[in-house]
Amino acid sequence: MVSEVKEVTGRGIPLVGNDIDTDRIIPARYLKAITFDGLREGAFIDDRTALKGEHPFDQPQYQDANILIVNRNFGCGSSREHAPQALSKWGIQAVIGESFAEIFFGNCVAIGVPCVTADEAIVKQLQELVAANPQANVSINLETLQVQVGDFTAPVSISEGTRSTFITGAWDACGQLVANTEQVRVTAAKLPYVSWGKLAAG
Repeated sequence: MVSEVKEVTGRGIPLVGNDIDTDRIIPARYLKAITFDGLREGAFIDDRTALKGEHPFDQPQYQDANILIVNRNFGCGSSREHAPQALSKWGIQAVIGESFAEIFFGNCVAIGVPCVTADEAIVKQLQELVAANPQANVSINLETLQVQVGDFTAPVSISEGTRSTFITGAWDACGQLVANTEQVRVTAAKLPYVSWGKLAAG
């Protein structure tokens, strides 16, 4: 089944600071994991340890939040897909920021996590609104390219190609294969090498 992403709603979690790199999002020692399943606990673990419970990911008012609000050049540094995976396992379904590192952005798209950008002043206001009212409803609409927090609405940006990828569900490569199973079978039947395994087994 193809997974269209047209809108993400929920609650926000503000993470203030520029140039937060992938080593901070998920330390290198977690790259030994065979699957991504255990990455939730490692999200920002070194920062969280240093801040002794004061990191937003540890604060009770932000538990179960699903929209991360960051600043400039988020996800820079090492090009590890574990970083967006760690955020996703923690529960993040979308990110709003001033700008994102290109590879981090692409890795987010690959797992269905839209990263939209907004002006510095708008991002700051969003962070302040969520900090003042962590229970406020936050909504990112990829069709209208707007973010809403309570009564506040502002424009956000994402490239048209990426926006279309989310809205149509084209980001979900596995979903597309499943949705087009019959066409895959028809194409496979025309390929001579698909039967090689059967011939070898016979």
